[in-house]
Amino acid sequence: MASIFSRIVAGEIPSYKIAEDENYYAFLDISPLQKGHTLCIPKREVDYIFDLTDEELAGLQVFAKKVAIAIKKAIPCVKVGQCVLGLEVPHAHIHLVPMQSEADMRFTNPHLELTPEEFVEIAEKIKKEL
Repeated sequence: MASIFSRIVAGEIPSYKIAEDENYYAFLDISPLQKGHTLCIPKREVDYIFDLTDEELAGLQVFAKKVAIAIKKAIPCVKVGQCVLGLEVPHAHIHLVPMQSEADMRFTNPHLELTPEEFVEIAEKIKKEL
């Protein structure tokens, strides 16, 4: 069975897409730590990020960098933090989280509950900066 992220890439499950190319896909986290919290994934389903080929891992980082630059322009923040946890979904992914402080990256913090309209507005702001 395909992971939820593979189903998002295939269009079977809707997402608030930020960016896409032939190998990678970025979309808003639906349980965000901060407005603009984005996930970047390889389209090829691989559970553990360090099981990606060197080329895939490097490509994912470069893709995530472009998305992070757009997030920083679109969402007021000091920096965009990057985190890889990899236990909650069996598909490698990078979290990009706009930060005012390191505390904003604590995954034990309460997550935001946003409306569909807020997600669309945030996604459009970030996409305009790509």
